[in-house]
Amino acid sequence: MSFKNGKDYLYLIWQDKVSRRQYIVGQLSKNGQYEFCYSNEIKDALEAGFKPLVPFDDLNKTYYSDTLFSTFSSRLPDKKRKDIRKILEKYGLQEYDAYALLKASGARLPIDSLHFVDPILDISTAFDRDFYMAGARHYLACDGEDCLLVTELDRGDQLFLKKEPDNKQDAYAIEIMTSNNKRVGYIPRYYSKAFTRLLDENREIVCHVKRIEKNKPCSECVTLHIEVSAIA
Repeated sequence: MSFKNGKDYLYLIWQDKVSRRQYIVGQLSKNGQYEFCYSNEIKDALEAGFKPLVPFDDLNKTYYSDTLFSTFSSRLPDKKRKDIRKILEKYGLQEYDAYALLKASGARLPIDSLHFVDPILDISTAFDRDFYMAGARHYLACDGEDCLLVTELDRGDQLFLKKEPDNKQDAYAIEIMTSNNKRVGYIPRYYSKAFTRLLDENREIVCHVKRIEKNKPCSECVTLHIEVSAIA
């Protein structure tokens, strides 16, 4: 779950375009008031080339606002758009709620390498998540250039999770495998530690391909849906 101490959290993710590594650079929360602060991965991200967000130049400060920070709300589609109803339906929303849309859509923009994710803060209860599969460009047939070549996966395909403890980039790396034991990608790094714990606990985890969008960038072409059972 993404709730802790009465607050609803989101993680701000930045991806290094060279190494493709994703960093949790900040956290946004809501509990009547909005709060934003940088995370403990910010130093590593800065070394990799991340630049602090202009309105949040103090890396050690927690920022507060009665409304959603404009830096983040400006990443969302305008509620006055003619097609806003279709956008809300795509993300399972009944009405326009900026924070809920931020959580559901990730608020990605083509001009930068930032997006939001719904963190997994409590694994003791049942939960589900939709997210983009990491590593598709390396393990599907597209080579990161021609997504029309992606024919190995179809909507609804069941996939399986497997730990990769020898991974040098992430000690908690989780491979995503087909029923034929072929690796097609990875759990994103910001979720890998939680899913390692779930696998260690032998929790029931069901993973399916939710969407394949071949017109999207490689980092967004395969959407997974994962359901995790409660502790027996």
